[in-house]
Amino acid sequence: MELSERKIKILKAVIKNYLETGEPVGSRTISKYTDLKLSSATIRNEMADLEEMGYIVQPHTSAGRIPTDKGYRLYVDDMLAEKTRVLEDKETQLKEKESDIMSLEDELNKKVDKVETLLQGVAKMLAKDTNYATMISAPQVTGNKLKFVQLSALEDNNILVVIVMGGNLIRNKVVKITEEINQETILKLNILLNSTLTGLTLEEMNMKIISAMENQAGSHAALVREVVDAIVETINGEDNLKIYTSGATNIFKYPELSDSSKATELINALEEKNELTDIISATQTSDSQDGEIKVYIGNESPVDSMKDCSVVTATYELSDGMKGTIGIIGPKRMDYDKVVEKLKDIQSQLDNKFKKNKREES
Repeated sequence: MELSERKIKILKAVIKNYLETGEPVGSRTISKYTDLKLSSATIRNEMADLEEMGYIVQPHTSAGRIPTDKGYRLYVDDMLAEKTRVLEDKETQLKEKESDIMSLEDELNKKVDKVETLLQGVAKMLAKDTNYATMISAPQVTGNKLKFVQLSALEDNNILVVIVMGGNLIRNKVVKITEEINQETILKLNILLNSTLTGLTLEEMNMKIISAMENQAGSHAALVREVVDAIVETINGEDNLKIYTSGATNIFKYPELSDSSKATELINALEEKNELTDIISATQTSDSQDGEIKVYIGNESPVDSMKDCSVVTATYELSDGMKGTIGIIGPKRMDYDKVVEKLKDIQSQLDNKFKKNKREES
């Protein structure tokens, strides 16, 4: 069956009305919301076709229709495609109220001692502005390269390993060795490590390269192995990923999510945060172009407890492969247009904020 232009208009009208009311939508309501000038009977026939095609469903006998995940997906894809076409003609289509923009600018330009203070503020602001639950991850190493590694002797046969990654991410690790090592040997090992590994990503540090280094290190191969393990831990360590959330109680505002079991699962996911790493991983490893908004509807969500929700995400980027993820979690009838606009605004300003800080530091 063909999805004609008329069916698409009726489907969009059903979805828009359901987003506003949360109630099943009948043919008489649609006849008032469209410019098709069709009778209720004709609209009923078209809605029956849309139901057969899987875009809408009738939850109860004699009730109106509500969108399915398939229907939401068509609606969101069309909406994002339209925004892309508009953005190609203009540098920006952000139409936030001036007061909202000013409050966002003020928040992002506050002098903060730590990045986490900034990100916590952004999460709270997004939750307040959208009335949904929000999450934001701190910039994380993604496909990052080693810039430098430095070994230094400490007392009691300990070696301090200083690892510097792209984005000036620095990690220190103390390695215990079983025998004393002189300064000349440490210098040689520093030269070996830096000449071999500098500029490589984790994926490029393969076993062949590591084995060759260990052979050249001779009796100090175990120390080289410890250093490589420390580099891997720096790149992949879960302790590097911090996630900030806000607005978890907003889910109680939406009847379809306020069921006790669903609400408990959602709040646990937002508070425990372990499952949220799946959203971050899916967003940052997708085939989408950098900066593209991702929308997960219902069963598309990477998190099981969010299968009744929609999750909209965006990636902001620090230079040298450092990326973070912003996410908004709400009902499937969320205001997608507003959410996408908010995410694009936050995404742009975080990108600019971090780049500005980097310029000031240099």
